[in-house]
Amino acid sequence: MRIATALVTGFAATALVISPSAATPFDAAAPASSGSPAAKGSANGLTDVQAVAETAANWDDEAGGDANADDPAIWVHPTRPSASVVLGTLKNGGLTAVDLSGKELQHIATPPAPTPDTEAGRFNNVDLVTDVSVGGRRRDLAVVTDRGLDKLRVYSVDQRGAAAGHKVLTDVTSPNAPLVFSKNSAEVQDQRTAYGLAVLRAGGQPIVAVTRRSETRIGLFRLVADRAGTISYRPIEQLDFPASFKLSNGTTWAPCEDPGDRPQVEGMVFDQTTSTLYAAQEDIGIWRIPLTGHSLKAGKPSLLEKVREFGQPAAYDEETEECAPTGPAGPDAGKHLSADAEGLTIAYRGGAKTLYASSQGDSTFAAYRITSKGLEYRAGFQVVDGTAADGVQHSDGAAVTTQPLGPRFPHGLLAVHDGGNTPGDDDREGTNYKLVRLEDVP
Repeated sequence: MRIATALVTGFAATALVISPSAATPFDAAAPASSGSPAAKGSANGLTDVQAVAETAANWDDEAGGDANADDPAIWVHPTRPSASVVLGTLKNGGLTAVDLSGKELQHIATPPAPTPDTEAGRFNNVDLVTDVSVGGRRRDLAVVTDRGLDKLRVYSVDQRGAAAGHKVLTDVTSPNAPLVFSKNSAEVQDQRTAYGLAVLRAGGQPIVAVTRRSETRIGLFRLVADRAGTISYRPIEQLDFPASFKLSNGTTWAPCEDPGDRPQVEGMVFDQTTSTLYAAQEDIGIWRIPLTGHSLKAGKPSLLEKVREFGQPAAYDEETEECAPTGPAGPDAGKHLSADAEGLTIAYRGGAKTLYASSQGDSTFAAYRITSKGLEYRAGFQVVDGTAADGVQHSDGAAVTTQPLGPRFPHGLLAVHDGGNTPGDDDREGTNYKLVRLEDVP
């Protein structure tokens, strides 16, 4: 690994540039798979689970407000767990807050375009952090990546509003919040902007990891208060991940991407007990990045789990605007995730920690035990059609809590994005969020 110091997007940053020709293979840290437990009710070796509630359908067209669900987060009410709230980004459609039945409590629109010829706001990912101190005030915060404007937006969670079943979020974003990655407003229009997101509660302070769309970069930021009491952010450092990899057969491989794009990262989650970041590089797999020391600087990344397409040659087809395989799977291919590797979330049960990962390419999910050595595969599952809701396809974001949330979710909740909500029709793309009892999930 080569560590280089560079001036990136206007500030000094430490960029981790990981050479594909390093002596240690990228998969050297990956533990051996433990195998899947016996499946129940599924012909493909996976456990079938059903959602018990879902949110309203969102439609990605003008009539539907260009709403396209993507990433959820779960806020647990500290005194009335049954009044807990699920947040979900809707891209151009903004941000929704729903109760545990899926009923919308609040909708927040994206900011308008600054000028007629520029992009408007587009909310991509959301995460929550509770009981943090920013500017001398303790509060629960929801943080959103505004991919359209290359900003972070921050919302304070209103406990009383949530319990009363109405307004949940108040915008506390500083009007002077800087661009996350872009150098200026002209660069924002290229839309290589803030994309994926995860928030860490570190010593009572919020640290935010943000990925950059169409790039391999992750930036770390600290939330801070300005003089008016609203919330902005300051950069800590940036990390650049590989775009090509040396395989065990001695060849070098790079995943096929749209022209001009690099293999981006989106789904991320912090292990709140160890200040470790898990990041899903969509066409590659799951990385582990420890944050160490008092300043929480990023340590050496390890690629723990790879997608099945890792090492497989492919070429971009201009006619279909898709990448098509041109050869067999590579020698170092993974077994449990099909690209894209997407949403990551961690369930804490006593001393055990389970990482759930969305395998968007085959509409399934993988469960891993987090160990001192890495990730140990436990089981796979899929959300299928049930009496309360249809199944889940092409899932992106996911969020989990193991806290009891009342009679509907007595042992916890898994909220997942559904990229193919039904019923729909041939001319409209329908998406929403599915709510699954955690006790039904392996």
